[in-house]
Amino acid sequence: QVQLVESGGGLVQAGGSLRLSCAVSGRTFTFSRYGMGWFRQAPGKERELVAGISRSGSTLYTNSMKGRSTISRDNAKNTVYLQMNSLKPEGTSVYYCAADDGGGVYAYTANYDYWGRGAQVTVSS
Repeated sequence: QVQLVESGGGLVQAGGSLRLSCAVSGRTFTFSRYGMGWFRQAPGKERELVAGISRSGSTLYTNSMKGRSTISRDNAKNTVYLQMNSLKPEGTSVYYCAADDGGGVYAYTANYDYWGRGAQVTVSS
């Protein structure tokens, strides 16, 4: 069974920074083979991609977060990170980590096979 556990969420003022972490575990899970994504979902809205990273290191960012966020992975620690800077109140959401067993990076939730439970990020104005 694969488990994804997000951490690092919380309350931050507008203009501030936050780094989210997602630790992945599982008996037969080889982290380096998986593509990883960070999604977010605000109340009443659909879940959307924030950033993704393939197993080869290719990255994808949503337009609103380009230049303000960086996704990275540490295969030795089975962990993916999302550094977010210059945060805005509209960034208030639950942030989810996801894994794709094909190793790619995609913008759509349907492409991902495993999900974490999410971490709340609240950006105050």
